[in-house]
Parts: sequence; C-alpha cells; structure tokens
Amino acid sequence: MSSSSSLLLLLFLLSLSGVKLISGFKICAFNVQSFGDSKSRNTEVMHTLIRIVSRCDVCLLQEVRDTKQKAIPLLITELNRHDSQNQYDYVASERLGRTPSYQEQYVFVFRIGSVTVTDQYQYSDMLPGDEDAFSREPFIVRLHTPKTAIRDFVLVPQHTTPTNATKEIDALYDVFLDVKKKWKTEMVMFLGDFNADCGYVAKKNRQHVRLYSNQAFLWLIGDTEDTTVRQTTTCAYDRIVVHGEAFEKAIVPQSAQPFNFAKEYGLTEEQALDVSDHYPVEVELKAGSEHLGGHTLLIILVAFFIST
Repeated sequence: MSSSSSLLLLLFLLSLSGVKLISGFKICAFNVQSFGDSKSRNTEVMHTLIRIVSRCDVCLLQEVRDTKQKAIPLLITELNRHDSQNQYDYVASERLGRTPSYQEQYVFVFRIGSVTVTDQYQYSDMLPGDEDAFSREPFIVRLHTPKTAIRDFVLVPQHTTPTNATKEIDALYDVFLDVKKKWKTEMVMFLGDFNADCGYVAKKNRQHVRLYSNQAFLWLIGDTEDTTVRQTTTCAYDRIVVHGEAFEKAIVPQSAQPFNFAKEYGLTEEQALDVSDHYPVEVELKAGSEHLGGHTLLIILVAFFIST
C-alpha cells in the first residue's frame, strides 16, 4: 500500500471512530505592567501583545489600569482582526486596590467557542480575623470547555503586593475553601504574579504557607524558572498552582513554563520591556477522550507508516 493510500485509510478510520483532531488547550497568565490607554496606543507593543495573547485559549491579564475603559476593548478588537480562525471576548474584575490613586483590574481574555465562562465572583476578602488580606482580592471565574480531559474548572488570579506576598499566597488557601463551599468543586488553578521569589517569599517561611505545605497543591512553575525580562534578574515571580487529582492528571507533562516572547519574536531587551518586565507563564491541558491532540496524532501516524 502506498504512503498516500495509508494516510487516507488512517484518516478514514479516525473519522469512523468519531475522534476529533484539535490542538492543545493553553492557559496563560501575564502581568502586562500598567496596561492602559498609553500602552494601547503603542502599535509595536500592541502587535506583540496580540501575538502573545492569541497563543492562549484563556489568558489572565494583570496590572490592567484601563481607567478610560478603552484599552481592553481595543485589544479585543485587534485580537479578532488578527486571528481569523478565532473570536475573543473578556470578563474583568472591578478596580482593585487599597488606595484610589492606584488600582488594577484582573482581565480574562478567552476564545469564544473554545471555552465558556459559566460563573464568576469577586472574593469578598472579609474573612473574620483576617480581613483585607489582599491588596487585590481574586476575581474568580468558573470555566467549561468541551476540548479537555477536565471539562469544568476554576481559575483564581492573584497579583500580590511584593512586601506582603507571603501572607497573600497563604490566604489563597482561604479562597480555595470559599470556592469549594460556593461551587462544590476542588478543581482549582491559581495563577498570576505571586512575587514568589527573590527575597519576597523566603524559603524558610514556606512551611507556614498553606499553598506550599499542603501537598494537595501542585506548583507547576518551579523556583528555577525566570519569569522576568531583565537580564540582570532571575526570579520566578509568576506561578501556576493546581489542586485536584483530576486536574493534575489533565496537565500535559512539562508544558508549564514561562514564554520568552523576546527570544521568540526577536526583540531587544528594551523592546520587550516596552511590553512588560514579566514573561507570561503558561500550561497546556490534555485533550478529552473523544479528541486527539496534534502530538498524539503524529505518534499514531508514525506508528502506522512503520507498520505498513
């Protein structure tokens, strides 16, 4: 049998089995460093940002300071113009911060059709005895996707204050308990700029941080990673943490990593810093049982041709 005939036969058999061929499902978190009207009017910055965000099925943006409420709508418009195969939408938190002069928003940008936001809420941060634990309390979203091995899960964003990072990371455990009580699920991912390195979170103090000490939480971005753009720093500030056995099994091994967009897009350090002083972090979820990811398909194709 010729190679072309073998390929046609394989694709025919796959179609009969009902297998759908899809790419992986990517979740990203990016501190875009004071993203607002000024940065959104920089065409080079926006071009790079759009390339970064369009790689993700869901992308958490942090440090959004869009007081005129124009920057994020413009980003979505440009994303939809850039990516002809997908359409994007977003949900955003209220403005968060302890002082009126400096406030940020969490923004989740997502692909329509790939994922659905089924619920959302702003954490109240009024736990008795530990009120106002967060400078920017989490804006929590519940997602559903037909593409992945785990269909329903929760994303909890957090951008800590550096000087209070240890306490805020520990308080995320209370957020987990709140999510568990409210939505009756333990499939939770924490993600964002935790400031979890380089002096802000001392390793000797981690035993007192429940997200570290409780073995049910898996830290996907390790201490040896560098999520900073500047060549003079090597810090794993940005992290992704998951809870739930099913969630852990749904992670594509070795897929959690920073995305060095400067290297990928051939930018100088100065050009990259115009976008942000952080690299995004990302992780990929496995395809569901009725779907087949690109890597799995390649393995099957190779095995099939060898056998023929």
